[in-house]
Amino acid sequence: MTARNERRRGLPCGRALLALPALALLLAGCGIRPTEVPTDFGGAPSRVPCSLTQPDRATQAERGVPVQVFLLCGSSLATVDRVVRVPEGTADARRRVIVAQGLLEQLAARPSASEQAAGYTTHVPRGLSVAGPRPKDPEDTLRLGVAPAALSAYALAQIVCTLSDSAAAEGDGSVVLGGPDGAAPRRYACTDDLRSRPGAMKPPSTEATAG
Repeated sequence: MTARNERRRGLPCGRALLALPALALLLAGCGIRPTEVPTDFGGAPSRVPCSLTQPDRATQAERGVPVQVFLLCGSSLATVDRVVRVPEGTADARRRVIVAQGLLEQLAARPSASEQAAGYTTHVPRGLSVAGPRPKDPEDTLRLGVAPAALSAYALAQIVCTLSDSAAAEGDGSVVLGGPDGAAPRRYACTDDLRSRPGAMKPPSTEATAG
């Protein structure tokens, strides 16, 4: 094969290379931007986790005091609506314990079908009881039937954030909890970090003393 024939065989390729800039200019003139790699539009958008599309009818049908409890939503805590029954005319000290007991029962209850479908779960064990303060405890103490330290990190975070945000506490974002033994109660706080990472940390606490 002669050099002249070789040049003729390579001519179409050269012409194609020369045509590329012209093609790019043509596309730009039509309002189309050429790209070097295919555009990846990604997967289909996923449903936002733990978002109830409508109120829970079972909760709406119950009568009592409207409350909120913290359930596990993915890796963080989120509130759902509940109802706690409190007899009329109950004294404040007894009312706190009744509300706390009702909240524990709601936390331990299996989430409704709509809540499960939305992704809610709970780690609070069933049968957990609560009582009021002992003689040397601060008056706002709630003593659980299980030592707080014996609960899982998730369960304790749910309990602390739920009780501290309810009529069972003083409304300052904390709750005083003790166990069934004689150990001194501690004041636990529900912080932003605890709500966002309940399984990674124990609720911050300090020793509670009677005022």
